[in-house]
Formats: sequence, C-alpha cells, structure tokens
Amino acid sequence: MGCTRLTTQTSTNSIPIPDPGIEQRTQVIRRDLKTLGRHDWSLWALAVVIILSLTAAIITISTSVVPEAGDPFYQFHISQSVRGLVGLVLVFSVYTLFQQVQLRRTRKGLADQVEIAALQQARAEEFLRLAMLDPLTGLHNRRYAQERLAAEISRSQRYGDSLTVLMLDLDDFKRINDHYGHPTGDSVLAMFAEKLRTAIRGSDLAVRVGGDEFEVLLPKCTPGQVQTILSRLSPIEIEIDGKKISCAFSAGWTEYRAGEAPEQLLQRADHALYAQKQTRKSELHPVA
Repeated sequence: MGCTRLTTQTSTNSIPIPDPGIEQRTQVIRRDLKTLGRHDWSLWALAVVIILSLTAAIITISTSVVPEAGDPFYQFHISQSVRGLVGLVLVFSVYTLFQQVQLRRTRKGLADQVEIAALQQARAEEFLRLAMLDPLTGLHNRRYAQERLAAEISRSQRYGDSLTVLMLDLDDFKRINDHYGHPTGDSVLAMFAEKLRTAIRGSDLAVRVGGDEFEVLLPKCTPGQVQTILSRLSPIEIEIDGKKISCAFSAGWTEYRAGEAPEQLLQRADHALYAQKQTRKSELHPVA
C-alpha cells in the first residue's frame, strides 16, 4: 500500500511571510481611506445643503416683503442682509473647498502608503522565495528543510503520526557532467527534481540538499510505503538535444524515533543512503 494521498489537506510547501505587519498596516490604511471617503461625501452633502439654504434665505428676504416707497431704512437693512448672506455663502464655499483639498491630499498620501506597503509585501515574498528555494530545480533548499523537519517532528510527537525521511543521490553524476558538460548536468538535475515533485504528495516536501543529493520529508508515511514513490521515479531516461541519457539513483530512508533530534534522524537517513550506494557499487563493479 502506498502513501495515502491527502485530498483534503492543503499543501504545506507554501512559504510563510515573515512580516505579517505589512499586510496589517495595509488593511488599516485601506480602512482609513474608506472612512475618509465617507467623510468626503458627508462634507459635500453638508456643503450643498447649507449653500442651498443660504441661497433660499437670500431669495426669500429679497422677495417676501414689498418695501414701502421711499423707505431708506428698509432698503438699507435688506441690502445689508443680502450682502451678509452672500458673504456667508462665499466664506462657507471657500472653507468647503479648503477641506476638500485637505481630504484629497490625505487620501493621496494614504493611497501612496498602500502602494508602498504592497510593494514591500511583494519584495518580502520575493526575497523569502529566493532565500528558501533552490534556483536551479525550484525545490526548497536545506535551510527551509531544517525548519520544516523540526515542525514535522513536533507534529509527529504531538499526534503520534509516522514520519519518514528519504534521501536520494544520483549515481555517477560526475560522469554525466564530464561527458556531456555542466549545462546538461544542470538539465538532468532540473528534470529529476520535476519528476520527484510529481511523485510525492502535496503534504510531502522535496528538497535539494546540494549537488546531486535530494531529501524528501514524508509525514504520515512509513518506510514500507516509500517503495511507491521510488517506483514512480524509476526508470529515469532523459532526452537532451536528441541524446537519451539514462540516470540511476540510490535511495536510503528511515523513520523518526520518539525523542530523536532532527540531526540524528538525518544522520541515520544518510547512513542508509550510503549503505545502498556501496551496495550498488559492489553490484556494478564486483571485486574479482
């Protein structure tokens, strides 16, 4: 029975963002922008209401009372009232325009901060991706594997789930580099990594440790089930520039033991890999 595929579990290979504060600040700024937008509309509505009210008052004062002929006192007060109301309209209009300009400046400043925060978020994600991924194969690197292994061990201890570490090493890879050139060797590594990625589950983690050595973390997978993954990897025959290159690999794996440190687990997996490589060399080159 192979390692059971977890159809309901999301992939844990995604890279976490180390600074969630950027996203939180962006949300706060966006909320402030919405608040300013509501204030903007409120200010415009209030300005329209007051201007219309003052205008109506001017019209009412000007037309509601018919002045007596030759009454200079009445004409004086009507003229002063109209001028005062017109002045109030102008003052309030100027104040409203000033507030609108201030609001627009504030909104523009907040919008610029949102853009800067989004750019910082994108850069943080890119830097983290470069720090955690191997540029040649696109697999995670040793640094990320160390963090993930510690987390998987903690999970295994908490829930009692099995955890297997699989180590892989390409056989005679130096011969491929020497015979076909380093660009071809890089292509072999990239193609092997892609095949390894498709052979494992979304909950597993494939890592390029360095050179032609790879590591796979297999949570909820016992050593006896590793053969399922190996059968998906073999045989490996890569065609580059019309040339078919056969590529074999050695594999060693071991299961986590309760209370074991990550270094001890990796060391036992390395020993298992070394033992198989020695066995394969003996089979390929028997001593006379």
